[in-house]
Amino acid sequence: MAHFAELDENNIVLRVIVVKNDLLLDGSFQESEDRGVAFCQSLFGGTWKQTSYNGNMRKNFASKGYTYDSTRDAFIAPQPYASWVLNETTCHWEAPVAMPTDGNRYTWNEETTSWDLVE
Repeated sequence: MAHFAELDENNIVLRVIVVKNDLLLDGSFQESEDRGVAFCQSLFGGTWKQTSYNGNMRKNFASKGYTYDSTRDAFIAPQPYASWVLNETTCHWEAPVAMPTDGNRYTWNEETTSWDLVE
């Protein structure tokens, strides 16, 4: 199954729908994003981009509230904390300090910009 994300006028994802793969096939039996977009537009109107669970397309699987960045051709999650920075390669947000890898559970503390141990 193929997945398509509907975008608003600010490229924010409104919803993600599933489209049967056979609806994407062109005359050469190759999948075509354009055919999927046309199908979605015929049903709902709007602006659509294909997304992929496995990250083969547009870096991240789109979800409601994500932003489509046309420069990076990527779906990007909302920034979780003001101090976190976007990794330009993965388009994932990263803490300014790496989370400890000692096997314990941690939560991010934005006030101290550090990881707090979860008791």
